[in-house]
Amino acid sequence: MSVPLHEKRILITREENQAKEFSEKVKQHGGKPIEIPLLKISCKDKLENKQLLENIHHYKWIFFTSSNGVVCFFQFAKQYKWMSNVLDKIKFATVGHKTAQTLEAYGYKADFIPSIYNADAMATEFTEKYTVVDEPLLIVRGNKSREVLPEWLTKHEICFDVLEVYETMYNFRVEEELNQLLNQNKLDFITFTSPSAVEAFSEMSNGQIRKNQVFVCIGTTTKKRALELGITNTLTPEQFTIDGMLEQIIDYIARKG
Repeated sequence: MSVPLHEKRILITREENQAKEFSEKVKQHGGKPIEIPLLKISCKDKLENKQLLENIHHYKWIFFTSSNGVVCFFQFAKQYKWMSNVLDKIKFATVGHKTAQTLEAYGYKADFIPSIYNADAMATEFTEKYTVVDEPLLIVRGNKSREVLPEWLTKHEICFDVLEVYETMYNFRVEEELNQLLNQNKLDFITFTSPSAVEAFSEMSNGQIRKNQVFVCIGTTTKKRALELGITNTLTPEQFTIDGMLEQIIDYIARKG
């Protein structure tokens, strides 16, 4: 069995339910995953959401900016007892293939996926491909999502609504455990799969950012937030996925010999 991670200790900071897949992949490559979920994610319902969802048939496109958005969207669909044909005439855009796979689990396929998995590419490539856009659009997202997509659509005078279906909060119950781990200084890599994870780490780590510590960011948006918060020793994969992150770590280990 190949062990390219050589039992390296890799901190996984993503939300608890999503951490398992990452941990299994680390184990498969011979690494030692340590799960400290810095975030808590929960579906969020409110009156405005109900009103938007009751009129879902008016939208021509639905944009999903994360897998969490897909899961919570269909949770509410079930809650409101939609007929299955309500979404049949709507097209779907997803921020990446992972989000598209989550959508497929509910029986729908993405009509558009950007080549780079972030909101910037999603906005620019969509308007390049669809020079004439059927309106209105619906953006399904969480409370900490960036404003890139809404701002871009506004700039191009495209009619849209925003549906916040989940809430991301800091998981302060792991703060003590995180700092004990950082004090031991035995982590080989710390991974971030969102800007929110970087912010949570910065909030809870009591400034424990050692110069020799290697951080791995899933994409350029997450890396940018890390740099803004003083985390400079970062790796970022070409493909913004956890597989890409692991490949980047493996390449880094090989280069260091």
